[in-house]
Amino acid sequence: MSKLNKKIIVKGKIVALTGIAIGGTNSTMAIGGVDKGVIRNPATGEPYIPGSSLKGKMRSLLELSYGTIGEEEMGLVRNGPNVNYGNRSTKLFGNAVKKKEDIQRPSRIIVRDAYLDIAQKNDGIFFKNTDLPYTEVKTEVVIDRITSRAMPRQLERIPAGALFTFELVLNVFQEDNEDNLIKDMYAALLLVQNDYVGGAGSRGSGQIKFEIESVKERKASFYRFEENAAETDLTNTHRQYFPV
Repeated sequence: MSKLNKKIIVKGKIVALTGIAIGGTNSTMAIGGVDKGVIRNPATGEPYIPGSSLKGKMRSLLELSYGTIGEEEMGLVRNGPNVNYGNRSTKLFGNAVKKKEDIQRPSRIIVRDAYLDIAQKNDGIFFKNTDLPYTEVKTEVVIDRITSRAMPRQLERIPAGALFTFELVLNVFQEDNEDNLIKDMYAALLLVQNDYVGGAGSRGSGQIKFEIESVKERKASFYRFEENAAETDLTNTHRQYFPV
């Protein structure tokens, strides 16, 4: 049976280097409104970056870097005498189960939703002149190559310079190769940095930067309140994987 060895908790900021278009629902879009709105917290109206969007992008880019994207249907691992839980991506992100003979490996990484930085939001300056609460409206024009007719469209984006707080939790079990998990986690973050999140990435949107502020290690004994089970600060040690 798998036994949890430790949790590695990574916290920091996501900086929007360009406008971010994380699509939400347009079910209540008024006539003359934006064509594609951003996802917002229904309780506060504030935009955020869903952990599912970020995790999916991390996984797809990591698989692309290893050349294993599409190699296995949703990372499925069939039963057999030499089961190794698929490729490197599967070891970090887990796999699905569709048939009885499939073997499931739970995801080792948790990606939290990233919310607006409280200090930036509360200073009342950065978002003061945005077109909509916390967001901008970017007008794009599609040109018909045959008739030269211009077809404008409006895209709602979180403006460049916005800050979000993010948190990743890496669960390390006794049977895991911890070094590989850590390297792949940071590799995925670097790949996202050099790609984009959300939509319209090929048209300039979605470029972000991760600023890691702290990395803490908590062994399983920490959660059992055992004596001398303190957390360990790994921030400086992890700089080798993700330099400032």
